[in-house]
Amino acid sequence: MKKILILIALFNGYGLFPCFGYEDTVKYIFFLHNRFPETHDLSEPHPEYGLTEYQAILDTFESHGFRVISEIRKGNVNAREYALTVCRQIDRLLRAGVKPSDITVIGTSKGGYIAQYVSTFMQLPELHFVFVACFRETDIQDIPDINFCGNILTIYEKTDPFGVSAIKRKENSTCRIAHFREIALHTGLGHGFLFRPLDAWTRPAMAWAKGCYTPE
Repeated sequence: MKKILILIALFNGYGLFPCFGYEDTVKYIFFLHNRFPETHDLSEPHPEYGLTEYQAILDTFESHGFRVISEIRKGNVNAREYALTVCRQIDRLLRAGVKPSDITVIGTSKGGYIAQYVSTFMQLPELHFVFVACFRETDIQDIPDINFCGNILTIYEKTDPFGVSAIKRKENSTCRIAHFREIALHTGLGHGFLFRPLDAWTRPAMAWAKGCYTPE
């Protein structure tokens, strides 16, 4: 009886039961970080937002059983071109027998724009995507070639310049989107909320990656 109570307490602690329950399938996360680490060492703090806690973010995903694929990009890469590199990595997993529904691409800020291009190029409705702080209303005109495809969660902060709904992009996209949801945060941290593994965005992102389409 004591063991049962302990297990119930553990599951309730996650706050996303059953999304964080037992998994018998390996699930992959491609994590694409924000722009700042492309041209600055991780030990160098952003003048406004502080350190990019890149490793802590990866550790958060891995601690929940995900197999994480990520790297520090160097040299202010072209988002569109880099997305093709990620697409090739996803293709290798698919050829190895990994189901597309077990693959999630999570991108923050510039990484989120790269993720949007991955969604556009792959055109695979079963893939999962989490776009964090990476949409402005002018994107429809400025980046017209992005076409959402997949199960898509967008997360944005209301005090962030990139904190607007991406519903217009979804409506303009031609691919089938079986699951689409948006979460507006109120952390008061502006664009800085994505520099650290806050529960406010990492927990719904992980729930989405596990196929829970009503993350809170």
